[in-house]
Amino acid sequence: MVEKNSEEYEGSARWVLACELQRLREESGKSLAQLSEETNYDRTYLHRLETGERLSKRPVMEALDRVYGTGELLVRLWGLARLDAFKDKYREFMECEAKATIMHKYMMVIPGILQTEDYARVVLSSVPSLLTNPDEVDELVAARMGRQELLVRSPAPSIRVIFDESVLRRPTVDRRIWHEQLARIAGAAEAPNLTIQVLRFDAGVHDLMGGSLSLLWMVDGSGVAYLEGNKSGGLVEEPEEVAKYRLSYDRLRDLALPPPASAAFIQQLVEDSTP
Repeated sequence: MVEKNSEEYEGSARWVLACELQRLREESGKSLAQLSEETNYDRTYLHRLETGERLSKRPVMEALDRVYGTGELLVRLWGLARLDAFKDKYREFMECEAKATIMHKYMMVIPGILQTEDYARVVLSSVPSLLTNPDEVDELVAARMGRQELLVRSPAPSIRVIFDESVLRRPTVDRRIWHEQLARIAGAAEAPNLTIQVLRFDAGVHDLMGGSLSLLWMVDGSGVAYLEGNKSGGLVEEPEEVAKYRLSYDRLRDLALPPPASAAFIQQLVEDSTP
């Protein structure tokens, strides 16, 4: 990985966070060993945060905010820094997602906001370019888990997810990880702001086959669409185009199982997947 003073990171939110972590520790007069004792995180790990080599998870930042008495400063900086882990084409979508009040998704994959950490690690570890880079996998997993903050923010967005049945039929090799992932989806369906539906195979063909779609609406009523394939994605902002995708989504929602039947379908999969 690259040190924080490299041209690649200098001036970025990630670089600012690393500098701030180092500054706070030095001003407090604490050694890395002392900080490790106070936070229960390994000193080497804490050092790598200060050099920008690693991107932490929110609980780490919360612990450091408590130690330094900085309120939520580090948590807020981390929220910006984790965007650095994503490619530009996806970062713009994430920024819209973070501000959205209503989200409608049709998914050919399990979305990051509903993935367990173990499942996310399996998915990201399958990327050929990451097979020999566990540190980068750790960083991307942390960033992906960070996206789930939007599920518990106040006020929480209203979210509807339509899963293609194929998503729920492709397990991981490790049955425990798959069982826990299905249980995560089943549990999420009980949240008051989250509606989950399943599009069965027998619903037939439709015009959204081949990729995932996210429709996001902001507080001012404006909307965007994000189309995502296996290796690519694109943000659509033109109102006329967004309206077309909304119509396609509405038709798909009519074909999907109603929420209660979808919940029962997923719960059966959870029981069938018990290790």
